[in-house]
Amino acid sequence: MTTSTNTIPNRQLQSPKLLRNGKTHIESINPYQNALQQLDLAAKHLELDPGIHEILKHHERELTVHFPVKMDDGSTKVFTGYRVQHNVARGPSKGGVRYSANTDIDEVRALAMWMTWKCAIVNIPFGGAKGGVVCDVKSLSKGELERLTRRYTSSISIVIGPDTDIPAPDMGTNAQVMAWMMDTYSMTQGRTVPAVVTGKPVAVGGSEGRNDATGRGIVFVTREALKEFGKRLTDVTVAVQGFGNVGGVAASIFHEMGAKVVAVSDAVGGIYNPEGLDIPKLQECTNNDGTLTTHKGGKPITSRELLELDVDVLVPAATENQITDENADRIKAGIIIEGANGPTTPSADRILQEKGIFLVPDVLANAGGVLVSYFEWVQDLQFFFWQEEEVNSKMEALLVHAYREVRQMAKREEVDMRLAAYLIGVKRVAEASLMRGIYP
Repeated sequence: MTTSTNTIPNRQLQSPKLLRNGKTHIESINPYQNALQQLDLAAKHLELDPGIHEILKHHERELTVHFPVKMDDGSTKVFTGYRVQHNVARGPSKGGVRYSANTDIDEVRALAMWMTWKCAIVNIPFGGAKGGVVCDVKSLSKGELERLTRRYTSSISIVIGPDTDIPAPDMGTNAQVMAWMMDTYSMTQGRTVPAVVTGKPVAVGGSEGRNDATGRGIVFVTREALKEFGKRLTDVTVAVQGFGNVGGVAASIFHEMGAKVVAVSDAVGGIYNPEGLDIPKLQECTNNDGTLTTHKGGKPITSRELLELDVDVLVPAATENQITDENADRIKAGIIIEGANGPTTPSADRILQEKGIFLVPDVLANAGGVLVSYFEWVQDLQFFFWQEEEVNSKMEALLVHAYREVRQMAKREEVDMRLAAYLIGVKRVAEASLMRGIYP
């Protein structure tokens, strides 16, 4: 275990670009560097104590593991995994586990930091953490995936636990992966410990409503944002980048609630129909091993083209660094709801603000997932479970309250929604850190 530093060893910078003022600018595509920039802006606005700022820039614990997995062909392959805990001043750390060939320590650091602010913004008693394994999930059989998950869980079991650090699903992982993680950890304890992870199947202590929570929360936040413009969901067109656990669910709920979803995309490509897409049929197509591009209900487009469509609401729900200073000028949507973590770079943020685009940041927009994860954790600890209607109602109430707090902060301080959210989240974590002090 090592202490995080501010060095950026992995993801570097994009090539220089010519800005509209004629000056050149090099934009970072390193999510950790972007996360630090966002923290610096909030700290400056808050006039944060330099010592506390220094503490918040660093992660409390980082674990890198290299573990062997027996493959189906009899060979042994060594995988690299991470578990990073950013801050636990407000409670045990909480955050997903990402299986991706493109993940690295800096991505995990950034995601852990963003989780700290997210939990504080919606005011639940967690700090931020994140995990990752460098692997191509699609190339693994179910047996290989299970063995990988169990070895990874065993390797990080020294830092996770129901009272210390609680993993959850993220890109490339799902409820089944969480069940394997829970079972593996439980074997090390000699008893069933359902609260060690969230996002599990209901049959083994999962919560009703957890699978749809992040996507459903995105729709709730969009509904609140539309009130600023005197509109309802039934009045708008929507484009969703990403058609997985977050974007796919959001698109379906948008469709159910009367919004016209005109474009969606996944890792392969996308589809666009200005008259609206039949989202249930698209879901059926992808569930049957098809892709969005094989569906006949619209025109094939790329994920990048989707971002630049002339729609009312744009939901980037894929990966980070999708809206940059390279394409921000071409964004036509009036409202952006960030479904993914870190989809907009700091330079792009400034361009979008100049264009008058209303953006609801990731740390608020996609917080429905961690809210219901919190509910699942509470239910597991109590061994008392709620109905889905109650879960959704509680999540909606807390998320809407958080949105309104952030909006009030934005108006009071005359800042954009991202900085307003950070002012709330960073201040809460800073106050907790100051109250607890430094031991010994």
